[in-house]
Amino acid sequence: MERIVLAYSGGLDTSVAVKWLVDRYETEVIAVTIDLGQGKELDDVRERALAVGASRAHVVDAREEFAREFIVPSLQAGAIYEEQYPLATALGRPLIAKKLVEIAELENAGAIAHGCTGKGNDQVRMDVSVRALNSTISLVAPAREWGMTRPEEIQYAQKHGIPIPNSVDSPYSTDSNLWGRSIECGVLEDPWTEPPDDIYALTKSASEASNETAYVEIDFKQGVPTSVNGVMMPLTELINSLETIAGGHGVGRIDMVENRLVGIKSREIYEAPAAVVLHVAHRALEALTIPRDLSRLKAELGRTYADLIYNGLWFTPTREALDAFTLNVQKRVTGTVRLKLFKGVCSVVGRKSPLALYDSSLATYDEGDRFDHAAAEGFIKIWGLPVETAAAVQPNEVGQVEVSSESASVTAEESVND
Repeated sequence: MERIVLAYSGGLDTSVAVKWLVDRYETEVIAVTIDLGQGKELDDVRERALAVGASRAHVVDAREEFAREFIVPSLQAGAIYEEQYPLATALGRPLIAKKLVEIAELENAGAIAHGCTGKGNDQVRMDVSVRALNSTISLVAPAREWGMTRPEEIQYAQKHGIPIPNSVDSPYSTDSNLWGRSIECGVLEDPWTEPPDDIYALTKSASEASNETAYVEIDFKQGVPTSVNGVMMPLTELINSLETIAGGHGVGRIDMVENRLVGIKSREIYEAPAAVVLHVAHRALEALTIPRDLSRLKAELGRTYADLIYNGLWFTPTREALDAFTLNVQKRVTGTVRLKLFKGVCSVVGRKSPLALYDSSLATYDEGDRFDHAAAEGFIKIWGLPVETAAAVQPNEVGQVEVSSESASVTAEESVND
């Protein structure tokens, strides 16, 4: 096999994978790290890749593209998996796959490798995305093939002089990017066990959070967040700013048991302060500006969009069609939302929009009420006509319809004859 491009994170799995791939396939390995906002995790990552045996190492800054082309569409769609997970890790995988394919084509590589295990969702997201973008490139998943346990990986690294990352001492598996952070394994595998506070990196506990209430105003233009507290900023800066503000007030911790694509339930812990705040604000502004029937349809399609992301189907005609629908809806979603943050709670306390469908003269019970109360009687009669008709024709409750003795005997006789 001529050259393998490896998605390199700098952790134990991909560090061991470099040497394993070189020996197994007798080829050069090109390490590729995609910066989606992991922060300090990427310090010296190029040097680490070369130190473990990579022929070359690329570090690609994809933060702006991630925010613009992946985070914003998912926010506009209202994509939250199983009502809780804002899909940080799941959103990052198709972009990583896209960049891997681009570099594989540039390097004339015959295969792409990744560190996903055979038990998780990420292997599906990576493999399906790569095949959608370039089906001629082979896929290699060392962790699915080598059969090593974590202690055996450490022994392999020690035997071959591979520097072992400090993270191997942690019992947890983590993944982070601009949109949030996931934590699993260790004691978290028991869904009855309360997560220890030391697993969190982006959020304070409610007891440690500030005793002062914070108010945050977020401006949106056609569903895209543009400023925080009146200060316009690029998307990546806006998300980082909200992460700091909301995380400092304990907002954004998620503890859930989710249904994995591979058929098992998994206890997952997430930190997503910016994602939680932005989804809450965006949903509030939509409620102000979108008609009822359209809002309900969009909510249903938002769940479909979330499933699509979670299940690794980003590069599909379905996602493109849903994006077209969402963009049409978002033309109305312009305005400002005011939020109150306190001890882990994010509450909407104000919203306004030049396109608001809320009319105070119709909603008020005070002077200035323009609602035609006299029209209500006729509306109620027409609205309730099907109910009234059904009650008159079919007076008995469903399941309690009386059957005459004559019809019952006929039914019994027919049954015997059958």
